[in-house]
Amino acid sequence: MRLAREVGLDLVEINPDANPPVCKILDYGKFQYERNKKDKEAKKKQKVIEIKEIRLRPEIGLHDLETKIRGAKEFLAEGNKVKFTIRLRGRQFLHTDRSVSLANQIAELLKDVAEIESEKPISDENREYTIIFSPKRQEEKKDGKRAKDTQRSGEEVQSNR
Repeated sequence: MRLAREVGLDLVEINPDANPPVCKILDYGKFQYERNKKDKEAKKKQKVIEIKEIRLRPEIGLHDLETKIRGAKEFLAEGNKVKFTIRLRGRQFLHTDRSVSLANQIAELLKDVAEIESEKPISDENREYTIIFSPKRQEEKKDGKRAKDTQRSGEEVQSNR
């Protein structure tokens, strides 16, 4: 405390849980400013993942389904999750097998760019089938690119000789 007063700075407790507690002599206002600045910088680097919902009915046409799949692939390419909701109305509830086959068809069409994160089957209460897809991990794609880049650089070295 005496040393901090002599220098004109503050005695700041950095880690109170340690034994003995860790303290530093520094300007507390500057310390707070730098900490807030680091927090803001960390928030800028974060990617907020949104869930985009696409609603369907079991009697959707093939071309319409392809259009919905194309939109879903765009959302997944942006890094968002996609939620497909197949809604049943009226007597469609008697033919739940159609919605299950449609969900399987969607999963098959998206298997190269997405993986199923969760699946909620039809129940008596909600009359809808829900599947959430998340984009495939970026690491796999980056590794593939790196392998191609190293292969290309090897080819360039051979062609330069």
